[in-house]
Amino acid sequence: MQVLCMHNKLQSIFMKYPHIFEPLDLGFTTLKNRILMGSMHTGLEEEKNGLERISAYYAERAKGGVGLIITGGISPNIQGWTGPFSARMSSKKHAIHHQKITKAVHDEGGKICMQILHAGRYGYHPFNVAPSKIKSPITPFKPFKLTKSGINRTIRDFVNCAKYSKIAGYDGVEIMGSEGYLINQFIATHTNKRKDKWGGSYANRMRLPVTLVKSVREAVGKDFIIIYRLSMLDLIEKGSTWEEVVQLAKEIEKAGATIINTGIGWHEARIPTIATSVPRAAFTWVTKKMKEEVSIPLVTSNRINMPATAEEVLARGDADMISMARPFLADPHWVNKAANEKSEEINTCIACNQACLDHVFKQKVASCLVNPRACHETEFNYDMASVAKKIAVVGAGPAGLSVATIAAQRGHHVTLFDSESEVGGQFNMAKQIPGKEEFHETIRYYKNQLELHNVELILNKRVSRNDLEKSDFEEIIIATGITPRTPNIKGINHRKVVSYLDVLKHKKQVGKRVAVIGAGGIGFDVSEFLLHQGNSSTLDIDTWLAEWGIDKDIEARGGIAGVQPSFPSAKREIFMFKRSKGKFGGNLGKTTGWIHRANLKKQNVQFINEVQYTKIDDQGLHYSKGEQSKILEVDNVIICAGQTPLKELYTALESSGKSIHIIGGADIADELDAKRAIDQGCRLAASL
Repeated sequence: MQVLCMHNKLQSIFMKYPHIFEPLDLGFTTLKNRILMGSMHTGLEEEKNGLERISAYYAERAKGGVGLIITGGISPNIQGWTGPFSARMSSKKHAIHHQKITKAVHDEGGKICMQILHAGRYGYHPFNVAPSKIKSPITPFKPFKLTKSGINRTIRDFVNCAKYSKIAGYDGVEIMGSEGYLINQFIATHTNKRKDKWGGSYANRMRLPVTLVKSVREAVGKDFIIIYRLSMLDLIEKGSTWEEVVQLAKEIEKAGATIINTGIGWHEARIPTIATSVPRAAFTWVTKKMKEEVSIPLVTSNRINMPATAEEVLARGDADMISMARPFLADPHWVNKAANEKSEEINTCIACNQACLDHVFKQKVASCLVNPRACHETEFNYDMASVAKKIAVVGAGPAGLSVATIAAQRGHHVTLFDSESEVGGQFNMAKQIPGKEEFHETIRYYKNQLELHNVELILNKRVSRNDLEKSDFEEIIIATGITPRTPNIKGINHRKVVSYLDVLKHKKQVGKRVAVIGAGGIGFDVSEFLLHQGNSSTLDIDTWLAEWGIDKDIEARGGIAGVQPSFPSAKREIFMFKRSKGKFGGNLGKTTGWIHRANLKKQNVQFINEVQYTKIDDQGLHYSKGEQSKILEVDNVIICAGQTPLKELYTALESSGKSIHIIGGADIADELDAKRAIDQGCRLAASL
């Protein structure tokens, strides 16, 4: 009766999200809620003083209320490295080092499992191994084929890795069997061409994961969490059938797994799975289908970033737990804010990948575009200022919003000016692009922070040098942004010519046949906007799945074999131009640029490079390519040729004797870089 009363009391406390905050009883231990912080490599694992930094990183998320943390992938041996000298757990010395991590998490009342990840042919080093000698399309090294003794040694290494993780104080392990890593490579005929007992029939191909789970369970005992990350939807043509996935899941359950986590897509699959253009909770239907087949708890994942979405997924029975990784980079206190019904205060992950995955693939420490302090918790903090100052911030774009809100959070008296009628700056244009609707959330977050920390907001005000010189502001921060660059082309003022601001901000009418000058992020965004005319498949899962050729019935092998994408007819005929040679969108994000290029190609956008612009007139765009002079008849020419810093106010104030700072696009405008702008704002605010 006492337990029931306590449960009812908890339910009433968390009435808004009752399913999220229902404890999960695993028999030998209980998770306090249904939110799992999914595994994500941060690069801290390999950094100098990395253990101290990653301990602080995980501890802050544990303090933020998450039910269970999964570490980034830790290799069981050198062959399984993701890259040279990446994190490994293969000795007692390694285990003792990791005790710092587990203690930090446990001291904050959290639980943490270590992910055991063997990269297989995805290893970015010359020692990588795989079931067969088949090179990965995303790494430069051809793998060595594992011998039979090599497979047995790998199994022993996994078992030892799990045993050492227990010595390290972890509450369990997650065995990484998805995303195209080694275990997944054994399962699929795409990568397994063996003729021995580890290849051929499906019973043979799934032998490795089943043996691993069974052997690990025998080694660690019954009171230790074992999560198996199962690739439920490979998204490659020679991936597993649904029947095979179910067969493996049942065998994994029998072998002793505590929980099965959902993996979606191999890294080499040419279908986006976590980018911002993917609808929220786009793949939970896969996990729901598996719930009919096994009885142990299932975790669902991919593009779940707000409490309302997580609650809905759990309420309709799609899964028993929700896995989120990047949302805990964006806001370590996500769970506590949801528990206190303060979702509007959550700094939402916008799934841009620019500071997390893009950093990791460049061997840089991960962070977060909307929260630059992520993974830098020991580097800078937002403690209360010793002396409260009067601060003026001019410009309410990403840079201005970040510096204003954090400075105010630290106790300063902040006034934020902007000449527009709303805050957001360039984000107000970005949020209109199909697939970038999440930018609405960032603006919502900053609006809330302005109110929460009593920032005085003055809109529709173009601040002058005189205004600031005569003021009593002790610090003046210029975040006035950019102005579009106007290229020197004859006829640039012709009636056919419009700028990207004319299209996105001023809503000027654009014809059916369009030339876009500029192949950077702005050119791609404007093209997406015009092609879709505001209709975005990101807001409808079934439409999005059809566009990428994904079989929701999972009758196709790998979820895609033989399925033709169904893309709507293009609303316009678009030609994209650039002066230089090379790939279009070359400066787009490493992990998302290919998605933007694929979307435009599906809509038959024509890419024309290495051109010289001659003039623009009633006929259209005149240009030369090589020795040929050409005329492209178009209704409009849209200029997306970069931008220049809007720093006149800063220049005027430099000799004023005031303490002046410049950040964001006003400082550097080579690209519209919100990551750099917000980072500058946060670091400046932390230093004042």
